[in-house]
Amino acid sequence: MNRRAFVALIPAIVLAGCVGGGTEAVQLGPDGKPLPRIYRITPAIAAQVPFRFLDSVNTVRRAKGAQPLAFNAALNAAAETHSRDMSVQNRPWHFGSDGSSPLTRVQRAGYNGRLLGENISETYQTELETLSVWMASADQRSVIMDPAARELGFAWYQEEGGKIWWTMVTGG
Repeated sequence: MNRRAFVALIPAIVLAGCVGGGTEAVQLGPDGKPLPRIYRITPAIAAQVPFRFLDSVNTVRRAKGAQPLAFNAALNAAAETHSRDMSVQNRPWHFGSDGSSPLTRVQRAGYNGRLLGENISETYQTELETLSVWMASADQRSVIMDPAARELGFAWYQEEGGKIWWTMVTGG
């Protein structure tokens, strides 16, 4: 091998050594675009997710002078039912496969308060990334920041392929 060929190979060798460098390789889909990074909600993470979400919601509410929210079991149940149902329907929308509305779902779950709003999402992102997206949208932010809200329902359903269906419901 001559000297020029060897010198030309040095950058290639160095770059090859950097590939992977402790990070995951980007996987491409059939269209050549990067596939989304999947946030896997393991049982250990699942125990933390609701409280990280509630703490974050209350932090942004507190910063604007709004009262903190507390979890409500009936609202959590309504949110969980809707997250699973959106997965079955394979579309993020506010109506159930049986035609139910958010109001109908919270009533079925036994909630006696007043439904104030519902946020939904279909994503591969974490609960905090989802909250950030909701806060960037005026309609969804108004649900989170509603001064009349006192209670929160929050749940998700993760499909085997990693897609997560998030539902947040507020009541007062």
